[in-house]
Amino acid sequence: MIYTALGDSITFGENASSFANAYPQLTVSSLNSSSRRVTGYVMARPGWTSDDLLDSVIWRGAPVLRDSDVVTIWIGGVDLANAALISLKTQQPSAAKQIAANYKRNLSAILNQIKKGCHARIFCCTQYNPFPNSPLAAESVGLLNRLTTELAQSYSTSIVPVHTWFEGKQANLIYGYKNGKIEDALSGSLPIHPNDRGHHVIAAGLAPYLIPRK
Repeated sequence: MIYTALGDSITFGENASSFANAYPQLTVSSLNSSSRRVTGYVMARPGWTSDDLLDSVIWRGAPVLRDSDVVTIWIGGVDLANAALISLKTQQPSAAKQIAANYKRNLSAILNQIKKGCHARIFCCTQYNPFPNSPLAAESVGLLNRLTTELAQSYSTSIVPVHTWFEGKQANLIYGYKNGKIEDALSGSLPIHPNDRGHHVIAAGLAPYLIPRK
């Protein structure tokens, strides 16, 4: 089985203690057994927005995606983070709706591209909220997840509810977690990525979804 993980810095493994402790590698390790051989590929970079992932899927994704049996998509967090930081710095209302419309177009195009080029089972991951004590973050992440769920349903793909695995546990699962407020991101570091424990939680939750159907 070939598993390809598409995403941004979370999928890349930013703030994991090693590449092997990022959730895609942990998932592959847990799926490998005497009766199943799984090979994993990662198409993700820190800072990637949905625009960047779409570009990568279009221009570089075909060789990897063509042979994939299962694909996960986890994108949109950077889109939202950019909107929230602009809003904080300019004291202007959030650009979340505009960002959401762009995200919807991009995710739709990504799904189209994958379905056009391969027969893999596709899973869309929801986004956890790294700032649970900021109403703006809760509203924006909720909007992103609703859009993701609607698009996944319209493309007959499955949803992986990652946000439910982190809800109420962010302080234990996010690297550098402070106060759970968007303002924490203004100090220079971004407390938004999973720590090793968080990556293990994601892998443990994700693996059962990816097991081939009999």
